[in-house]
Amino acid sequence: MKKIIDYIKSVRSEWFKIVWPSRDSVIRATIMILTFSALAALFFFLVDGALNVIVGWIFK
Repeated sequence: MKKIIDYIKSVRSEWFKIVWPSRDSVIRATIMILTFSALAALFFFLVDGALNVIVGWIFK
């Protein structure tokens, strides 16, 4: 039983060491993730289109 209590105390002490990000930081990170995801999607869309054209020319 002592091990369980020590574990709970340890978890509780670690919980108070957590530093949560500010609202501005979360918003900025979200915008960056959405922007880079959109850029990656556009890149793969263009590469896929180019490869489709190339394969179409080869096997036509």
